[in-house]
Amino acid sequence: MDDKTTVIKAYKRYAKNYDRIFGKIFEHGRRVLVDKMRAEAGQRLLEVGVGTGLSLPLYPEGVSVVGIDISPHMLWLAKNYIHDGGADGTRHLSLMDAQQMSFADNSFDKVALMYVVTVVPRPDLMMAEVARVCRPGGDIFVLNHFSNHRLIPRMVEKAMLPFRNLLGFSPRFSMEAFLEENPLQVVDTCQVNLMGYWTLIHARNI
Repeated sequence: MDDKTTVIKAYKRYAKNYDRIFGKIFEHGRRVLVDKMRAEAGQRLLEVGVGTGLSLPLYPEGVSVVGIDISPHMLWLAKNYIHDGGADGTRHLSLMDAQQMSFADNSFDKVALMYVVTVVPRPDLMMAEVARVCRPGGDIFVLNHFSNHRLIPRMVEKAMLPFRNLLGFSPRFSMEAFLEENPLQVVDTCQVNLMGYWTLIHARNI
């Protein structure tokens, strides 16, 4: 993605139909991530790129979850999940750029990034902020599609590249380069969603 304005425009187009289009397709990955978090009452979690809030009802009760997103149109819809699933006051939303967060250092026990690393213009800046706001030794979960090395998917991804600003994400993104550029201690990875095309990375903040 080229810049923040491009991202906001792309997700303004998506907002009304996002749940209908991507809800079921990405649901398996969301559930696996939340299960792997093993969040406990009293812990404080951050979800970066919370979007329309589809994952908010999945978090256990008693766990404080802060969801941030740069799209006001997506966050407006996420308020529905706050109303339905956040009556205990543990769900909070904030309009914020993930590349420049306003949280203090070591604010969260765990951080989830669902389908967002290929959306932000500078994933490296976002991950540096994630490392800053997550406590040392805390868990970081990154769920995203990464470049596929098989011939046909690779060709499709390449053909989609010129339309990345319209799509709202970059279709080509190397997991190897991502892990090399960011100081994360990888605990494990697993494939999720349709045909295992998406990867869930569980890492520890160092």
